[in-house]
Amino acid sequence: MSTEPSVPVSYYIYYRVRATAEREDAHATVRAMQTALAQRTGVQGRLLERCGEDVTWMEIYENVRDTVAFEIALREETAIKDLEALIEPGSARHIERFTECA
Repeated sequence: MSTEPSVPVSYYIYYRVRATAEREDAHATVRAMQTALAQRTGVQGRLLERCGEDVTWMEIYENVRDTVAFEIALREETAIKDLEALIEPGSARHIERFTECA
């Protein structure tokens, strides 16, 4: 049983990509994961990179209503696409959750 928040949640996930990663392949991998996630959850993500530092990326997922189902799907799709292989050694994917101010 999922618990749905009274207000939508936005997810901000940031990480450093391996310096040796092939950029186009890495972008394609993350976007393929986002497409699969959107098919499962109806939540379309965006992929951004930090200005002036293209090895720091951020995925944004907004208006998530069913956070339990979303987080399960996110974990599973991330593992299926092996996103950990893109992460700089010694770094990690950081997940932040935000809601609108009342």
